[in-house]
Amino acid sequence: MNTDLKYPIGKYTPQPYSPEQKKAWILDMQFLATSLERAIINLDEAQLNTPYREGGWNIKQVVHHLADSHMNAYCRIKLAITEDKPSIKGYDENAWAVLPDNDIVPINVSITLLHALHIRLVATLKELTEEQFERLVFHPEKNREMSIWTLMGIYAWHGNHHVAHIKNLRERNKW
Repeated sequence: MNTDLKYPIGKYTPQPYSPEQKKAWILDMQFLATSLERAIINLDEAQLNTPYREGGWNIKQVVHHLADSHMNAYCRIKLAITEDKPSIKGYDENAWAVLPDNDIVPINVSITLLHALHIRLVATLKELTEEQFERLVFHPEKNREMSIWTLMGIYAWHGNHHVAHIKNLRERNKW
């Protein structure tokens, strides 16, 4: 178990394009919802309301955040495919994490959403050419361009990153 509670699998590291890396990231995305389901299985309400680290989100917030974030990922990638360097909108993920729906809506709704969303996302990514992976979006808040390849890597890492938060919390608390 990694002892870095904030970055249990390390920070995202950009990777050059390769068919092998593409296959690995697509598999990460394809199985994210299943990995997340396994990570939260048999947790009770008190456990789901436990933050994964001091100052961090609770497990419910992490699950809903993954759905929120990956819906944005899907839209960003589709925009990059269909428009010429579109500007993408950032969002305040901390503000989203404390919205009432995070407490009201059961987490299985967000997991179901991730299952469906990732079927579409994976199908889209599998069909892209190497040239399409080079298509760009502009992120005004970060003041930089990002390729579809970079977005795919970030979101593949992102899913694993948050699943590791939950798994590490379970391990530390012997759940």
